[in-house]
Amino acid sequence: MSRPAISSISPSFIVRNVTASIAFYRDKLGFEVEYQHPDADPFFAIVRRNNAMLFVKAVGVDPLPNAARHPWARLDAYVSVSDPDALADEFLSRSVAFSVPLKDTEDGLRGFELEDAGGYVLFFGRPRENSK
Repeated sequence: MSRPAISSISPSFIVRNVTASIAFYRDKLGFEVEYQHPDADPFFAIVRRNNAMLFVKAVGVDPLPNAARHPWARLDAYVSVSDPDALADEFLSRSVAFSVPLKDTEDGLRGFELEDAGGYVLFFGRPRENSK
């Protein structure tokens, strides 16, 4: 019996400011707004780029990204991309600052890290082809 495929996962980030998060993902990372709560100061939104979807929600508490808890375990999300070099070029053209530049990592990946408007750290990358 074959196992059902899981096609994606969508993390949910608690943020201080949903509007600022929407602007970052839309304007800097090229995401589209899938849904935004209709209030003038929205408390919830969904942004999407291809199969990557992210929920952002303001709940009246400060966010606690992983780096704030454990600096040695700072990643909040791994975003799988087929061509991290091209994506890095795209983001750089929009003046996105990387917290770790595009490189081959010690754990067999190629990619880069950035911090979003809420302080969450995302790694955009893929396994290196010669890392097996």
